[in-house]
Formats: sequence, structure tokens, C-alpha cells
Amino acid sequence: MERFGLYTRFTAQTGQRDRLVAQLRRAAALMEQAPDCVLYLVNTEFGDPATVWVTEVWNSEAAHRGSLALAGVPKLIQETLPLLSGSPEQIRLTVLGGKGVADQ
Repeated sequence: MERFGLYTRFTAQTGQRDRLVAQLRRAAALMEQAPDCVLYLVNTEFGDPATVWVTEVWNSEAAHRGSLALAGVPKLIQETLPLLSGSPEQIRLTVLGGKGVADQ
């Protein structure tokens, strides 16, 4: 089974990266409710005081879409938007496997 993945680049308002990271780590904790979320990683970019990347792997794109309605997620999104400078950039992926992502 091919899985769905995303790399999402968030750019924080000046001085807001740590708050953005905290919000995205809260999102990661909420994904514990999503059994089809295989991976949700929050990463900062070396040498860039504004950029945060989120790496996600899902059992399906539909599961990812459904996660946006999980309890607490819509509110968290609304609280996070003011921390951003511009819109997030996403790269959509077909995840084929590898270390850390067991084949199905």
C-alpha cells in the first residue's frame, strides 16, 4: 500500500519561531488520536531563525484530511495562523517505504 506524505514549510513571523514550534508540537500530540498517522515530525531549519518544517506520513490522503477535524485541531490551526508570515508551502508525496516506515 502506498502511503500519503507531506513536507510542509512554515515561515514564522519575526521572533515567533519558538511559539510556532510549540504549536506544531501540540499538533503532533493531537495526532496521537489519529490511528492512520504514521509519522508527524516537527523540524527547524539550520541557520534559519524563521523556518519550521513538518514531515508527515499517513496511511491515506483521506486520513490526513480527516485529521483536520479531530477534536482540538481546528482551534489549534486558528491559534497558529497569526504566528505565520505568509501561507505554508506543501510538497505532496507518495511514500513507498524505508527505515522507520514499515511496509504494509
